[in-house]
Amino acid sequence: MCRPNRAVRHLRRGMLVVSRRVASFDAASILASRISFPVFAIRIVRCSSSLPVFLDDDLHGTGHFKNRTLNLDEFFASLIENSTSLRHLNQIHAKLLVLGLHKDSFLITKLVNWSSNLGEIRYSRKVFDEFSDPDVFLWNAIIRGYSRHNMFSDAVELYSEMLGTGVSPDGFTFPYILRACTGLPALGIGRCVHGQVYRHGFESDVFVQNGVVTLYAKCGKVKHARIVFDQLRDRTVVSWTSMISGYAQNGQPMESLRIFSQMRKSNVHPDWIALVSILKAYTDIEDLDQGKSVHSCVIKMGLEHEPDLLISLTAFYAKCGLMEMPNLILWNAMISGYSKNGYAEEAVELFRGMISKNIKTDTISVSSAILACAQVGSLELARWMDQYISKSEFRDDIFVNTALIDMFAKCGSLHLARKTFDRARDKDVVMWSAMIVGYGLHGKGREAIDLYHEMKKVGVCPNDVTFVGLLTACNHSGLLKEGWEFFHSMSSYGIEPRHQHYACVVDLLGRAGHLKQAYNFILKMPIEPGVSVWGALLSACKIHRNVALGEYAAQHLFSLDPYNIGHFVQLSNLYASLRLWDQVAKIRVLMREKGLNKDLGYSLIEINGKLQAFRVGDKSHPRSEEIFEELEKLESRLKEAGFVPSTESVMHDLIHEEKEQFLCNHSERIAIAFGLISTTPGTTLRIIKNLRACVNCHAATKFISKLVNREIVVRDANRFHHFKNGLCSCGDYW
Repeated sequence: MCRPNRAVRHLRRGMLVVSRRVASFDAASILASRISFPVFAIRIVRCSSSLPVFLDDDLHGTGHFKNRTLNLDEFFASLIENSTSLRHLNQIHAKLLVLGLHKDSFLITKLVNWSSNLGEIRYSRKVFDEFSDPDVFLWNAIIRGYSRHNMFSDAVELYSEMLGTGVSPDGFTFPYILRACTGLPALGIGRCVHGQVYRHGFESDVFVQNGVVTLYAKCGKVKHARIVFDQLRDRTVVSWTSMISGYAQNGQPMESLRIFSQMRKSNVHPDWIALVSILKAYTDIEDLDQGKSVHSCVIKMGLEHEPDLLISLTAFYAKCGLMEMPNLILWNAMISGYSKNGYAEEAVELFRGMISKNIKTDTISVSSAILACAQVGSLELARWMDQYISKSEFRDDIFVNTALIDMFAKCGSLHLARKTFDRARDKDVVMWSAMIVGYGLHGKGREAIDLYHEMKKVGVCPNDVTFVGLLTACNHSGLLKEGWEFFHSMSSYGIEPRHQHYACVVDLLGRAGHLKQAYNFILKMPIEPGVSVWGALLSACKIHRNVALGEYAAQHLFSLDPYNIGHFVQLSNLYASLRLWDQVAKIRVLMREKGLNKDLGYSLIEINGKLQAFRVGDKSHPRSEEIFEELEKLESRLKEAGFVPSTESVMHDLIHEEKEQFLCNHSERIAIAFGLISTTPGTTLRIIKNLRACVNCHAATKFISKLVNREIVVRDANRFHHFKNGLCSCGDYW
């Protein structure tokens, strides 16, 4: 008997027995490889309810995984759905051929669907054509692929072939083929398909009938569309929108508005497509007041950046003779777009330009600019924005004041946030929650709880955001008992916990060292745990150095969010803290294979209202010679004061002196040195760091605050740290 080649032996060994040597961060690459699997206990690419993963009972021990047998369909389906390139799919397809699974209709359908999702429609067709007897699911997969890629003629041709082979269409076939007929457009073929819908008994299927309504409406046969629409028992937003659009696009604005009115009375919420058509209808009849109400609806729904809606609003105001409104809409769209997509400084500059050009602002432009200021993190900029608001018509606006509270909290001044909160006349639950969240961000757990009780005394009922703020505050302050009680009190207000609430509780338990309780809490969650929940568990495992449970959490994270660099770094840091350098090296290899690079750390410090940026070992600043002289003085004073740097998680291939030098050159240490030489004694230093503060720099900054008699405020990726007199506001609990 011939022995299988080594690659196939590896594959079979990996699939049939799941032990601690079965693993994949990039399953397709591992299938193609000839090297052994990573030794840490990562199970398979995708966690499935039908494939439970168990740890040994001792979660604090070595935590080897128990052996399980895998279902090959589930295994390969997971591999396919985690593939990111045609190369991966080719490798998996080759393995299916080797193992004789290329005749498995389920797996081939998965392959066709996923290759189509990746845009490889030619490959989808090639795989489809090689399958000898496709069932309706495989036909649906290839028709869907052509329809979704706007290759409508090919979709129609394949549908015809399918009928010719005697395969009957189902409820998934019709929506795709109707979409193709609509896109061509091909009304004649569409009518034939409509007849087949009735022939095969899908006249009551709302998804199929929506396709029929859309077909007739888009092809100008609104009366036919209305007949089908009126016969629908269950109407979705798509059903209503198709009719609204059909009337609006075919010169019947009043009918479009009547349908819209009926839709609202039926408690169906419109989507942006419906709003575009309604705006067109109001544009046609030039109803300014009603059009403005739609504009308000757009803002409330957070759709003010949708391009088609922007165009429709611009056309509407222009048609109604208000040429300045389109100008304001476009300014708002630009400012809000910048602020919500990581270009905060550009958003602030645009807002200033808007003011300088005497363009009248509104709550959208002002709120977007405040959001941008919060992201920049400059307290001077925040003060400027507050001064502008105080002299404007928005000084008493509840939404604007809520945004100001959030801004001051994120710029490091709880005092100014509370001052804004106290001066507001009318406070709704959103404003109370913003202040509570601010306290949580700064680790002021007791203050957050006191404010919560004050809010209840005045009769304001908490919402889900209130509890996010409370749980965060308890989490950052180590208030385990209080946080647990708040979580369980949510139900008394009719609030269903979201992922964010569950993640806070896992973080709360995990940071306190209750890892097994956190793990059991996750298992009992009524909703599927998401990235934030598993991320909280992995972070806690890093703090308490639990490799087994940390690897288990990492497995889920790599399945749910396979290209997030942070998860790999967390696991690598966990290994490094225990000096498992071989495992660290394997993580680095996996990161390189995925093309992932660790985010470079940087720190910003505000000096005279300007932010200066520094990276690790940065000597590009014009005053770098003075900065590093100050750093040397600080290091000397730290050693004299008894500070001993922690070097355990620094790269193991450096000698001890190099490790110490590397640590003292971290970006926040350079920023502190620059702040000391650039400000008068006693001035508070405010620093923003893009990553979580490392243990060594946190300890050093406490010492420095006492040595130089300064308050140093650091905003890292998680929270604020206020260093003063050798202590940190977090109580070393972060």
